[in-house]
Amino acid sequence: MALRALTIREVEIKLRITDVAALLEKIRGLGVRPGVRIFERNILYDTPESDFRGRGQLLRLRTETPVPGSSLHHPSRPVRYGSSRGILTSKIPALDAKHPRFKEKIETEVIVPDPVAWKRAVQKLGLREGFRYEKYRTSFRFRRAHLDLDETPVGVFLEIEGPPAAIDRIAGRLGFSSRDYIRATYWYLYVAYCRRARRKPTNMLFSA
Repeated sequence: MALRALTIREVEIKLRITDVAALLEKIRGLGVRPGVRIFERNILYDTPESDFRGRGQLLRLRTETPVPGSSLHHPSRPVRYGSSRGILTSKIPALDAKHPRFKEKIETEVIVPDPVAWKRAVQKLGLREGFRYEKYRTSFRFRRAHLDLDETPVGVFLEIEGPPAAIDRIAGRLGFSSRDYIRATYWYLYVAYCRRARRKPTNMLFSA
């Protein structure tokens, strides 16, 4: 089966969410409804010398599994349900980035039919498994923008992806300003969490 790669310019920000119920009420006020809630397992791959991270690049294998129910919560153990699919993603910095308030990357994604086989294939290239992280994601589509509500072991975050003007407009309608924008990756958010908790960073997993 032929694999199709999709390349886009990703422009996004994260927002830290402390009141999920209030946020969902505001999102419903925009006239959008959530899609399927997904449990994600993510593995980042890098060279033994961490060249990708040093250059601000990323190679990620993600496994997505739909989960039942629509309630948003912080489970102690992942729910396993339904059929899974794999997504192989690469991200590189957008060298012509014009919006410093946003995170801009050139992203290429391909849906892979057998995540386990692709995991072995990536390792055969000499890349090693690095940071692993889990989260529950509920997605919303609003006009030209895409909203993803991520429940992670270190907190709940809303990612807004789209044109800069749309991101600003949606964030404003949800009660946030540009001062609330987070450009950091989940790796750096996790490291900051571990630093505050005086814990050695390992992997961002619910079971941990």
